[in-house]
Amino acid sequence: MERIYDKKKIAACVGNSKYHEVLGSLDVDFCLMQYEKGELVSSPFQNENLFQIVEEGSINIYFIRDDGTCYSLSSGTVDYFLGDMDIFYPKNNNIYAEAAESLTCLSFSIERHREKLLSNNKFLELICNSLSTKIGVMTTIEAAPASLTERVISYMKYKCEDGTLKGIEQAAFRLHCSARQLQRILNQSEAAGLVKKLGKGTYRLQGEI
Repeated sequence: MERIYDKKKIAACVGNSKYHEVLGSLDVDFCLMQYEKGELVSSPFQNENLFQIVEEGSINIYFIRDDGTCYSLSSGTVDYFLGDMDIFYPKNNNIYAEAAESLTCLSFSIERHREKLLSNNKFLELICNSLSTKIGVMTTIEAAPASLTERVISYMKYKCEDGTLKGIEQAAFRLHCSARQLQRILNQSEAAGLVKKLGKGTYRLQGEI
């Protein structure tokens, strides 16, 4: 991820945006955020609360349950909003946004500008339209079919700190499987080079997390 503070580039993005009239009235500190394919654009692990508008590229948004089950919520391209729910509610600990390709977003801090955002009626109209559309999409989602191996890898990637699973019994309970099943999956994944055993009942996901 790279932040760009070039005023000319930022002004060009604001001017070319379909929301340029509203954005021009916000009086906030914009920056451009650039992400590589596969990089998380938004996740529960990120401390900074950003409102972001996709300028180039596309993203995938999904919900990960505690058992590793993945729900695809939506995908977004140019003009898609990220962080609209965070203006009103605490960040959801299960929702992730990932760059589907090289991605550029026009961004600003929600916390720093919350009062300005909530007092701008035109901006709030845009947010209401965005949230209404997203809620409509969410009513039709179904969990993506996944094998136990896929759920284990997803659980380690999104629910375990630093991708490290600690404790077979506890993890098996969360994954709705037996400890024996989980141990077998971990043994197979270790043989395949997907995870590395660090100690008794402790495994770390290999590669990019």
